Amino acid sequence: MRIVMVIGFSGAGKSVALKTFADLGFEAIDNLPIPTIPLVVKGLASARTRLALCSDVRSRDFSADQFLAVHEALRREYPDAVVELVFLTCDEQVLLRRFTETRHRHPLALDRPIEDGIRLEAQLLSRVRDQADVILDTSEFGPHDLKRVLSDRYSDGQPTLKVNLVSFSFRRGLPREADMVIDARFLRNPHYDEVLRPQTGQSAEVGSYIRQDPDFELFFDQLTRQIDFLLPRYAREGKSYFTLAIGCTGGKHRSVHLVESLAEYLRDRKIHCFVRHRELEG
Repeated sequence: MRIVMVIGFSGAGKSVALKTFADLGFEAIDNLPIPTIPLVVKGLASARTRLALCSDVRSRDFSADQFLAVHEALRREYPDAVVELVFLTCDEQVLLRRFTETRHRHPLALDRPIEDGIRLEAQLLSRVRDQADVILDTSEFGPHDLKRVLSDRYSDGQPTLKVNLVSFSFRRGLPREADMVIDARFLRNPHYDEVLRPQTGQSAEVGSYIRQDPDFELFFDQLTRQIDFLLPRYAREGKSYFTLAIGCTGGKHRSVHLVESLAEYLRDRKIHCFVRHRELEG
């Protein structure tokens, strides 16, 4: 039995999350009044039940304390079930842009500026976020990223370690989801070659240029040894995701080639991984 309680900021992706859970075969129910959650679970409970229940500030008489109390009560009442609290968060400026672009009304800003509604919601949900089992920051997610993350975690009903490889530019900041960050700026930079500059790290010519760096082979060997050491230990601890971010100056050459090379290395060992080149996305 699995019970996933979904909560988070308005505009952070709760609707997408509920639809994804429904597509994965969960009984997905949105906007549940908190006092009804135990009744719904009891009515649907069985050894094979998979529930995704969403409550938020739209729910009548919402209370963070009451929500957390229900969460703990479900854990006590169903000790053999997996009961998880998933919190979706997002940067204030990103939320503001999303509400402005979609022209949707924030549920706590019907008679005030959107910024005030976002900040009020953050205050109301702060204790829930602090006690969440899973926190997903959707600030940098594209349309399909949240669905991918949830599908990877919940598709088979059992958390398994998934490896995410991300290339990025240090000038644009670190990826929020990174568990481990590697700096590749010491390697030969194709940016200074006029022929290679317009290409990316996915090009064979750029890859060959980077691999001619005398330090590349030693560095890549040490990186793969560290990954080989870490992955089975993270899996033993029940970690669902390991995100390795590799950065360089522009995020288009060295970091991209390293991510592609590492993905090939992992796939040759039958390790599932997802590749994202942040600075190459349209």
